[in-house]
Amino acid sequence: MKYLEFYEVVKNQLEQQFKEEGKNIEQAAEYCSNSIKKGRVIHVFGCGHSQVFAMEVFYRAGGLVPVNALIIPHLSLSPKAKLSTFQERVEGFSQAYLDLENTDAADTMIIVSVSGRNPAVVDMALAAGEKGMKVIALVSGQFADGVSSRHSSGKNLKDVADVVIDLKCVSGDAVLEMEGVEPKFCGTSTILGTTVMDAIIAQTVENCVKDGHIPPIYVSSNLDKGDKINAEHIKNYSSMIACL
Repeated sequence: MKYLEFYEVVKNQLEQQFKEEGKNIEQAAEYCSNSIKKGRVIHVFGCGHSQVFAMEVFYRAGGLVPVNALIIPHLSLSPKAKLSTFQERVEGFSQAYLDLENTDAADTMIIVSVSGRNPAVVDMALAAGEKGMKVIALVSGQFADGVSSRHSSGKNLKDVADVVIDLKCVSGDAVLEMEGVEPKFCGTSTILGTTVMDAIIAQTVENCVKDGHIPPIYVSSNLDKGDKINAEHIKNYSSMIACL
């Protein structure tokens, strides 16, 4: 049964990921917790489906408040998915957009791109680095090593980050095969990537607490106390988080 085969693939990839990438996840969390302890934020960026990773850790129950999701409409699947593919291949756009955000050298930038090849993500990493931020990249090493860069520098996202977390999905992402169906189907990168994002948040919270800093955390707005708690968080951080 294909659903069980898919489960086994995901389980094995997740096990490999946490076995091999633990140190990189810990380093990423160290950068993030340093930003929060300094009163600053974690920016998260991706294009197309990779905007999911920013959404996963932004403005949600149990999530860290100091997360700025760079969900740029020009790179979204809505209103026209093909436009996001076009826009992520344009150089110079990401830097201009980041200049519109409230940024500081104490911030951390997380960028997710399974292939890491397109100009939008390379530009964003370079722009964040120029502002003094630590840059964390989530990239599939197997995918990235099998494709050329579309950036004029010839660099991949993994070449311009301070720490790289290798997502253990295969080149092309899709993992299942079936007689009569030519292309492979069912990608695993979203499951792998969102799990890593939440793992970074979990370790970031632990780091902060161990250092005597209790980080602000959203609670569900559907709890009776939720709106009051979250309103205070939003008041404190809205100047640093554009999409609040």
